[in-house]
Amino acid sequence: MRAVPGLGGPLTAEFEVGYVGAEGSEVRTSLIDSAGVLFELVKPVRGFPSYKRQRNFPGLWWSSTTGAHVGYESWLERDHLMLLDFDPAVAGIASQPFWLFWDDEASGRRRSHAPDYFARLADGRGLVVDCRPVDRIKPRDAAAFAVTGRACELVGWEYRLVGAPELVMVRNVRWLAGYRHPRYRLPAVGAALREVFAEPAQLMDGAGAAGEPIAVLPVLFHLLWCGELACDLGVRLHEATIVTTAGAC
Repeated sequence: MRAVPGLGGPLTAEFEVGYVGAEGSEVRTSLIDSAGVLFELVKPVRGFPSYKRQRNFPGLWWSSTTGAHVGYESWLERDHLMLLDFDPAVAGIASQPFWLFWDDEASGRRRSHAPDYFARLADGRGLVVDCRPVDRIKPRDAAAFAVTGRACELVGWEYRLVGAPELVMVRNVRWLAGYRHPRYRLPAVGAALREVFAEPAQLMDGAGAAGEPIAVLPVLFHLLWCGELACDLGVRLHEATIVTTAGAC
């Protein structure tokens, strides 16, 4: 066994990856050989149990990116899953995509870690995400995250360890997420909105100019979710928010 380069600790570079194969059985392979696996399509390596007096809140998120449900184990994970779903650079998402195995020389034991998400980016690159509040990262967890980051680096994947997202941003995106389903894509209303917002305008003024607001607003929010319309989501979304056209959904 050899030490992981750059970590300066007692961890080893003998990484192994386990995931659920097409037939539903576990597949074990080397880290290098796993680089070509389409992890955005695999099933979770573990479930999302729900039980009485549970401290976390697991569930399923319907992803507009994949057209399917993706699991989460906490509200923090849900928020970051939502942000991945909202990100136009993300083309695919899977939760608990694989187990990463390595030998911990400090304890003499085999360790494992299942990252929270794997995302396939539109340019083909891989992104691995772990979600954990900064004040809840214990030394053992920090070591696992560091090893996971190093493993991702070795195969060319980006690795992110994320905590609580910016509050206003996540609340705005959560509102727009309520309109992420394609049933809100009404071509005639969408065309009217794109024409109205070809020049920046206030949200409610533009909605009124495009038609009856009660019918127009769901489509407007859908186009904001898709990225066909844009606004500053770093400040609270309200009736005077300036909206303009952006790229295609």
